[in-house]
Amino acid sequence: MASEKLLITGGAGYIGSHVAWAAADAGRDIIVIDDLSTGREANVPPSAEFVEGRLEDHDLLNKLIGDPSVVAVLHFAGKIIVPESVSDPIKYYRDNTCATLEILSRMVDTGKKAVLFSSTAAVYEPQDESGPLVEDAPKTPLSPYGQSKLMTEAMIRDIGIAHGLSAAILRYFNVAGADPKGRTGQSGPNSTHLIKVACQTALGQRDKLSLYGDDYPTPDGTCIRDYIHVSDLAAAHLLALDHVLANPGQVTLNCGYGRGSSVWEVIRAVEEVTGKPLPVDVVDRRPGDAPSLVADNSRIMELLDWHPQHDSLTEMASSALEWERKLNQ
Repeated sequence: MASEKLLITGGAGYIGSHVAWAAADAGRDIIVIDDLSTGREANVPPSAEFVEGRLEDHDLLNKLIGDPSVVAVLHFAGKIIVPESVSDPIKYYRDNTCATLEILSRMVDTGKKAVLFSSTAAVYEPQDESGPLVEDAPKTPLSPYGQSKLMTEAMIRDIGIAHGLSAAILRYFNVAGADPKGRTGQSGPNSTHLIKVACQTALGQRDKLSLYGDDYPTPDGTCIRDYIHVSDLAAAHLLALDHVLANPGQVTLNCGYGRGSSVWEVIRAVEEVTGKPLPVDVVDRRPGDAPSLVADNSRIMELLDWHPQHDSLTEMASSALEWERKLNQ
């Protein structure tokens, strides 16, 4: 009998490649599909079967999902830039929501029963200082990006109920850092992730760091986010996969540390690592940014017995900086 395989969409991208490496380190056989629009083939583990292609290629998608050895689909492919989703919502509903519907349809057609979905804290209603968000908190996305993910969550639940599809929906808060072994990291040069942008600025790849709004109702006026190291997030995925494969049904989990850091606090952490001040330009708010997003992570901690190993801003900044240096050698 052929060995069991995992199909990872977007596995050459930032989070997908870290999960691919975590799966490879755990001895799992994996197939990665990625169109390399933002990812790099060099980020994929050498042991993986890599397929360059788009999810819109129905024949290719049928072939990969229909592979009898594939036991689960881990779905990371999609668009993630909030301001772009506001200006080009069609792209986000097409590449996020519609593309996932095709994957789910193919899974039902071929009898596949387990999926992990890369969702986001952007599905939640904007938060003030009232405390961490639980998974059943009100959902009012501020952007088409968040709405595209929330719509996909609904599709997964409905299709799961109708066709016995087990799923873990993982709502990421702010993912940061890079593989401590230097094997992969955030590789897109035009990323909008704060820690990467701050590291690029520290290395002189950007003239300055734009801080979008310092008039939010937060202690220092800047947005507060729950930053999670990408390696801890990857470990959570493998635990979620084991849970889904062993327990029919669906689960939705916040992925964060349960504490928030402001934009200024992140900037100070990068300055601490680099040993020099960053040039910062305070500009107007961006559309779609909530004042505060912090996870209540009690469900994932209890259900999966998840224990973060890299939960400090300094480590996130340090690993991101080392990866940025490696990219530019």
